[in-house]
Amino acid sequence: MKTIFSLLLFCCAVGATNAQFTHADSLRGGYGNTRNWWDLKHYDLHVTFNSETKEIHGHNTIKFSAEERISDRHTPRRVIQLDLQAPMSIDSIRLVTKEWHMKDTIFHYNELITKENIKQVGNAWFAELPEEWLSSRSELTVYFHGKPREAVQAPWDGGVVWAKDENGKPWITIACQGLGASVWFPCKDSQIDEPDNGVQMHYTCDSKLKCVSNGHFLGSEEHKNGTTTFSWEVKNPINNYNMIPYIGDYVNIHDHFQGEKGMLELDYWVLRGYEAQAEKQFMDAPRTLEALEYWFGPYAFYEDGYKLVHAPHLGMEHQSGIAYGNGFENGYLGTDLSGTGEGLKWDFIIVHESGHEWFGNNITSKDIADMWIHESFTNYGETLFMDYWCGTEHANKYCIGMRKNIKNDIPIIGQYGVNSEGSGDMYYKGSNMLHTIRQITNNDTLFRMLLRELNAKFYHQTVTTAEIETFMSAYLKLELKTIFDQYLRTKNPPTLEMKHGRKKMKYRWINCVPGFQMSLKTTTGEWITPSTKWKKMMYNGKGIPFIDENFYINTKSSIPKMNRLRVG
Repeated sequence: MKTIFSLLLFCCAVGATNAQFTHADSLRGGYGNTRNWWDLKHYDLHVTFNSETKEIHGHNTIKFSAEERISDRHTPRRVIQLDLQAPMSIDSIRLVTKEWHMKDTIFHYNELITKENIKQVGNAWFAELPEEWLSSRSELTVYFHGKPREAVQAPWDGGVVWAKDENGKPWITIACQGLGASVWFPCKDSQIDEPDNGVQMHYTCDSKLKCVSNGHFLGSEEHKNGTTTFSWEVKNPINNYNMIPYIGDYVNIHDHFQGEKGMLELDYWVLRGYEAQAEKQFMDAPRTLEALEYWFGPYAFYEDGYKLVHAPHLGMEHQSGIAYGNGFENGYLGTDLSGTGEGLKWDFIIVHESGHEWFGNNITSKDIADMWIHESFTNYGETLFMDYWCGTEHANKYCIGMRKNIKNDIPIIGQYGVNSEGSGDMYYKGSNMLHTIRQITNNDTLFRMLLRELNAKFYHQTVTTAEIETFMSAYLKLELKTIFDQYLRTKNPPTLEMKHGRKKMKYRWINCVPGFQMSLKTTTGEWITPSTKWKKMMYNGKGIPFIDENFYINTKSSIPKMNRLRVG
């Protein structure tokens, strides 16, 4: 075992070549020999919450297949990596194989791996599995306990939220995107591999409270010690960070939505006393689903339903159980992030977090370095929601207004393999990149079909940026590579330099990636195709041409003094 672990740790250390990242980052963000040989199938999670001590304990039964990803016989595949962040602790691991065949004999394997035989390296835990276990469809149960990290300012600073409602009753939930679900339960904490067959979750809490979670309710069981276990099931694949309990004095409001795939069950869970506010504000939910199904295609989780759950933080896209904490008012906590007034016409959290059911939950990035796939498309979903209900002019105004939030600090794509996100510009800049591509496409029907086909092609899959780029370019029959390179892999948009004369305009790209290609529409209705070499355009009698503001670029222009009074 020592030799295997030494080799493992050496390989992981080699992966951490960038000085700003640590060995722990490589273990968390990488997908090496202790992760890539086993294919996650199902979680059966049992957790008990103690609101007085802020401690939890439980066990997670992990079902997986070991045979479908084994290609290198020299890989140390007897070592499995599980993730659980300090100060949480793994107590033991029980291995179970329901059926193991050898020489026409069926065996049932059952072995307990004690803590002394589990190697901990930071937040990664390694156990050596028996050889005979490797060719079977197996399961293991991980027992754990501890006092998990408490969120300071959820959802941005993740962890468990131990709050109180207005009546002093416990109000508990978790937010852990980026931080990882391993902050509170042992799992394979990588976005690459989701449980193919879904999850079951069994949460035990004070019987005076209710526990709501993802998917459909299976039932509850009361115990003599004053606690109750609430069981929920998700039938579809789900990200680890989306598996979330909500514990509180909840009441249910039931609704439904006639969608593209039939009747979708809608459930709104709010704290007692907020029913009237929720019934009014959550009318945004069905109209959000209507608009997003139009643009993105059918909701991807009809089998698991759709929920909005009142939460003690702003909100998160927890699959089929969206956290809502926007104060039952329009905008973003009553404000408009675009500064145009358009964002006050609808509830930001309902629209944005629901959008993640398509981009983030249906389509998931394999590495958080590619989180723009989640946030750029979802942020643009806000514009598309407005387009559907308010018209293109209002939608464009909203999208352009969001540019004031762009920082152009670092590239949108982060570092791969080290659990590193890129710039927060993945929201507003990424959205405006997609808005620009929509303008280049110059065909809203085609652009809409692209978005729908993305969700059909990559249905319930984890993907890379390269896959999305290739698909979009091929579907639109456009060369988008340099556009993606410019907007995702450098920190600044391209700059168009223009020199306006009396009868013509000269123009060229500057501050752009090599070979940058992108056509632009002018305010006089003409299209130009700049390059890094000067080109010219004769005026068409409709005034001095400028670039349509729907294209997100920088401009550098000079205008003759005699013409300035006629501009605008």
